[in-house]
Amino acid sequence: MPELTRRRALGAAAALAAVTGAQALTTTSASASATVPATGHHHDGPEPFDEVYRGRRIEGRAGGGGHHHGAGYGVFVDGMELHVMQNADGSWISVVSHYDPVATPRAAARAAVVELQGAPLVPLA
Repeated sequence: MPELTRRRALGAAAALAAVTGAQALTTTSASASATVPATGHHHDGPEPFDEVYRGRRIEGRAGGGGHHHGAGYGVFVDGMELHVMQNADGSWISVVSHYDPVATPRAAARAAVVELQGAPLVPLA
């Protein structure tokens, strides 16, 4: 039987750590992908909405927007298009509340209404 040296012990410990780490990563990524809920944003798009919020009519619908950043989804405040964009992390921003990302286009429309404080939404030039 070969003699146990410090070099062999360190090599064995490094190999064991590499195998254990690889197993942990495989287990973590498998469990993470199993627990992440499907949002439907990439395939089906966000849910349409049509409501009155703080006295303003807000609408959201697929294919309604003229801008490509919303993935073919249009958001309107009192019939005027609100430019929205979906970020890489799935959050949404609008031209009115650009630095305050929200979870849905409906939330972006509501945030814009709050920010506008009754002022009309003017079209982008």
